[in-house]
Amino acid sequence: MASSRAVWKNNKRGHDDNDGGHQQCKWKPQALLRQQTHREKWIKQQYHRGRGGGRRRWFKITIPHGKKYDKKWLLSALQDECSRSFTPVKYHTQGHTVHFFIDDAAIANALSKASRKITGPKGYKLTVRMKPCSAPSFIHTELTPEELERLKQCMSKRFDGSEQALDLKSIGTDPDLMCQNIEMLLNRKSCMQAVIKIIEEHIPTLTSINLSSNQLCHLDGVEELLSKVPSLKALNLSRNGLKTEQELDKLQGFKLVELWLDGNPLCAHFKDQATYISAVRQRFPQLLRLDGCDLPQLEGFDVEGSTTLPFHCGEIKKLVMRFLQDYYGVYDSDNRQPLLDAYHERSSFSFRAHFPGQNPSTCGLGDYHRDSFNLHKLKEPTAQFHLLKRTRLSVVALLNELPKTLHDTASFNIHVNSYSNTSLSFTVSGVFREVDSRSADCFKAFSRLFVAVPARSGGLCIVNDELCVKNATEEKIRGAFRAMAPPHSSGPVCTVSAFQQEMLSAFSLQSGMNLEWSKKCLEDNKWDFNRAAHIFTNLKAMGKIPHIAFRK
Repeated sequence: MASSRAVWKNNKRGHDDNDGGHQQCKWKPQALLRQQTHREKWIKQQYHRGRGGGRRRWFKITIPHGKKYDKKWLLSALQDECSRSFTPVKYHTQGHTVHFFIDDAAIANALSKASRKITGPKGYKLTVRMKPCSAPSFIHTELTPEELERLKQCMSKRFDGSEQALDLKSIGTDPDLMCQNIEMLLNRKSCMQAVIKIIEEHIPTLTSINLSSNQLCHLDGVEELLSKVPSLKALNLSRNGLKTEQELDKLQGFKLVELWLDGNPLCAHFKDQATYISAVRQRFPQLLRLDGCDLPQLEGFDVEGSTTLPFHCGEIKKLVMRFLQDYYGVYDSDNRQPLLDAYHERSSFSFRAHFPGQNPSTCGLGDYHRDSFNLHKLKEPTAQFHLLKRTRLSVVALLNELPKTLHDTASFNIHVNSYSNTSLSFTVSGVFREVDSRSADCFKAFSRLFVAVPARSGGLCIVNDELCVKNATEEKIRGAFRAMAPPHSSGPVCTVSAFQQEMLSAFSLQSGMNLEWSKKCLEDNKWDFNRAAHIFTNLKAMGKIPHIAFRK
């Protein structure tokens, strides 16, 4: 048996494109392993350098004996083997060798790994060499007048005048440009500048533009492009190379109603579709469609429009009342997440539970004690920074943890503290009950101070929110939810006629309420069984019947 140190010989038939068949490979196993390890380490170094910040790294791809292959077949074979989509820059031949450039380290690395994995039509293996290089000189060169004219003609064919839409999808592979050897890569500043110039001069009324599949890794050029077309409403950026959602910040000033981002690496960073939609909508609040799908309407909060508040007191009242109706409509629902749209990005929130001289766990306020903020009683110096919530994400995260509620809007007492054309401060107090509470004493009193600024469509945007909760007094409890308030008397049910007693038993059995609450409901409706049943059904559907009514 041959020794493991024996010389390896290449017994393959024919030859490949690396050595031309002129000599056989003779390598000792250890030397071959060392060479492969060294090459892998070198490739990784170049890859990570290319991914780093600062100046963009370029790579020259060389294919020995590549001239004998058809260009279309060669690029297609490389694309099939390469794990990432690419567009070759400045494809050309020199002697029998093919050269082109790549400006993405990950793509260059993937191409190098395709070496000797592709078999040509005659059975020869294809060699792919990759070498880092400085930016080619032609990258910073502006297009010639002839090339600009060709580009203008190409864009004219892609323009739909009836829709004011321009389709620049995969513009770099357009046959009209490739046959003239015009390298049109929109991630190159010179190419994007040429496109911007043509749009600005000839079609500034664009309403839609498709920039998909153009290897865009940043949006600096797109930001400049959009500044030239103020009427633009739809933008397609799908299947590009956008890696972080922060790139979208560059486009925040533009009033887009349709946006496509699918196929970009940034889309994989979100844990679910809801988080993805929320992140995009924060930057484009007027967006109606994302990736071709209609977005659900925002519940209750305007974010687009005027930037000042009305001075007339009547208008201020309408503004506050509409805001509170919308706010508590969401707050009392099963999902408080839409409250994100009511708060400013840098809003703050503090919470206080008031239980003077009482143990919070025994006075029904135990659920609130943990998050209660009282600077005078805080023993930990750093606790105030944890209890004072900043940014709307942390504010709504805390609101989601508070008990589910139902507020009695009829009990609201509203006071406007101060207002100007840029800010508004008002206080609202009243009574609510905890929907999920197992305690008979589920009613609470609250006071809330809102400081708000104008939202962009005439609504309010909260910048500071201070909430105080305490146990409601007996008087407030009796006055709350008057449509189904508890009876004033705590004594036994008064004597009724035999007929009414029979009706009372039947109503209690069908409604599930105890006799005391059933009697109250029948009396309020003048012992009209059908009317009382109808009122009960409606109030129960609205959640306005407290749990105590069902305790027997």
